[in-house]
Amino acid sequence: MLKFSKDAEVIRKLSREQYRVTQQNGTEIAGTGEYLDNKEPGIYVDVVSGEPLFASSAKYDSGSGWPSFTKPIDPAHINERRDTAHGLIRTEVRSVHGDSHLGHVFPDGPTDRGGLRYCINSAALRFVHRDDMQAEGYGAYLDQVEDSNG
Repeated sequence: MLKFSKDAEVIRKLSREQYRVTQQNGTEIAGTGEYLDNKEPGIYVDVVSGEPLFASSAKYDSGSGWPSFTKPIDPAHINERRDTAHGLIRTEVRSVHGDSHLGHVFPDGPTDRGGLRYCINSAALRFVHRDDMQAEGYGAYLDQVEDSNG
């Protein structure tokens, strides 16, 4: 059974950008994130805690410049908070166990898929390919990932 937690050793090993985004509520520059154009099957987990956050089957191209998802794998792994920084009223998305800043959720997603857009920083994520999910302990989430052969 996987255990998810915020680990000081993991935080020390984060890249400067991963630290800025997850620990200091930063935002990547639009269009620069590692996973923006990733179309491989798998899941995205919190770079700090490893908790599963989003499945590739919920990912879509929103045109926003950040990876976008219609829903989390398990809402219990996501905290939503009111964010009034920068003179805006938004809903911040954080991981529950890692308490990592992930991005924001907006009500302008595809209406046929629930209407939400989880706009997430690549620096807050680690991608686990479908072929590696079982070995890494994420086998329980395979049913949320499309087949590798499309």
